Amino acid sequence: MKQREKLQKPDWLRIKLTTDGNYAEIKEMMRGKTLHTVCEEARCPNIYECWSNRTATFMILGDICTRACRFCAVKTGMPTELDTAEPERVAEAAEQMGLQHCVVTSVARDDLKDGGASIFAATIRAIRQRLPFCRVEVLIPDFMGNWDALQVVMDANPDILNHNIETVERLSDRVRAKAKYKRSLELLRRAKEMKPKIPTKSSIMLGVGEEREEILQAMDDLRAVDCNILTLGQYLQPTPKHLPIVRYVHPDEFKSLKEEGKKRGFRHVESGPLVRSSYHAYEQTDSAHAAMAAEEIAIAPDYYDAESSGSCASAK
Repeated sequence: MKQREKLQKPDWLRIKLTTDGNYAEIKEMMRGKTLHTVCEEARCPNIYECWSNRTATFMILGDICTRACRFCAVKTGMPTELDTAEPERVAEAAEQMGLQHCVVTSVARDDLKDGGASIFAATIRAIRQRLPFCRVEVLIPDFMGNWDALQVVMDANPDILNHNIETVERLSDRVRAKAKYKRSLELLRRAKEMKPKIPTKSSIMLGVGEEREEILQAMDDLRAVDCNILTLGQYLQPTPKHLPIVRYVHPDEFKSLKEEGKKRGFRHVESGPLVRSSYHAYEQTDSAHAAMAAEEIAIAPDYYDAESSGSCASAK
């Protein structure tokens, strides 16, 4: 079989390396508290910028994933233990960094009955106890469709519930191990049903063989389950063993897709070659909350008019 010719990285993907005092301090703190970050484990291209700005995405439930998605650099295998003290260490680190917005994700733990949902919930509570005004965003796996596990996370009231569909429906089975496109959409639908006021978020990586119409359809699918925030970024092959890059998407196309997302009603769309799910997460959340609040205010007068006039429409 003929090997695909490696594409040359374009100029717009050049990354400025900045390893200042903040970067070194955060790296030392993570090692000292035996914590993991998706920034390192997934080889995120924004690690230098984010760590220099004292932001990081914590990765809980260890650093060994029970799945082997073809795009992901995180180690795969069978985890041997569950660290119940991890939530408190994450909260300590968040407090030490003085975070206003904390993003928590995890490896997939299909070996656990609840997929690690209880540890997510404990981490949210631990952060809130130390940092009452810090917003907590969680990027969760699909829990293999265990909706009771999802309820455990939602009952802890994260400020943002994030679950990535990663790619378009046609490519989902090839790109994502065990995860199912429709199950991911169902998770986002149920999360919104459980807690309507908690914004939901998802991400699509481009450059793995998707067509434009498929991207637009994925946007429509996400809006159909009332997903509020969308991020679009360029897939970067972490090692030669991983899924090859089919194409590099030009910044102008990312700009165009951002406009398409806004037309479809996403409260915020972050779109660009180096965008990742938690990139500029604080700004994403601010934008989405402002849009949702404005929408509530716009609807409120009609609601109160109906209520004051004795209409039975308000008695549902």
